[in-house]
Amino acid sequence: DMVFINLGRGPVVDSDALITALNTGQIKGAALDVHSVEPLPASSPLWAMDNVLVSPHNMDHTVHFMQRATDFFVKDNLPRFMRGEPLLNQVDTKAGY
Repeated sequence: DMVFINLGRGPVVDSDALITALNTGQIKGAALDVHSVEPLPASSPLWAMDNVLVSPHNMDHTVHFMQRATDFFVKDNLPRFMRGEPLLNQVDTKAGY
């Protein structure tokens, strides 16, 4: 099983191909911190997909935030995601963050 993680640049990913791969099971899940269009439009199917984690692209706001956020993702939410458990600090799609 493969999980796709993009923390770099959104435009390097073909979003339509990624959505297709997620819907067909070619990719088990995705964690996306960046998107080809920022902010991610409310109409994007990625918001409603159970196998996608969307996070805000703001990890550089403090000196230590990048390390803490990465540790949180790798040690807490990624294992939860892989086990099919509820994630911590989920995005509230109705509030938009």
